[in-house]
Amino acid sequence: MKQRRRELILQAVRTQPISTQEQLLAHLRTLGIEATQATVSRDIRDLGLRKAAQRGGLACYTVPAEDAQTARRAAALGFIRTAEAVGNMLCVRCIAGNAQSVCTALDDIALQDVAGTLAGEDTIFMLCRNEIAARRVQEEISRYAANLND
Repeated sequence: MKQRRRELILQAVRTQPISTQEQLLAHLRTLGIEATQATVSRDIRDLGLRKAAQRGGLACYTVPAEDAQTARRAAALGFIRTAEAVGNMLCVRCIAGNAQSVCTALDDIALQDVAGTLAGEDTIFMLCRNEIAARRVQEEISRYAANLND
């Protein structure tokens, strides 16, 4: 039971913003897991969860190893200048010399509609599954860039 509860806690923290123990308890209850605040507090400590600022400034629980990766990804995505869909392809322009790191960050995000990426010096070409997917990915990348550059 403890292992299953902890797996569900990690899954919740990785997939949604959880900023309080009460939110975590409520989430566990929706999954049919009853736990006390003291138990969840102990799980948080034993799992090594930490609070870190997310987009919008809200401090949410994160898995520590993912904090550094998230920070590197955010830094790389900050180099995006524009994203333009052309047919089923996307052309992403970056600050010169940063396309490789941005491309790696975009690959890490694992955008579902992307079949593959290719990076040059300041440009990334992304092959999307169709024209609608290209526009959807363009919007998603533009949102990432806008949120990071606010």
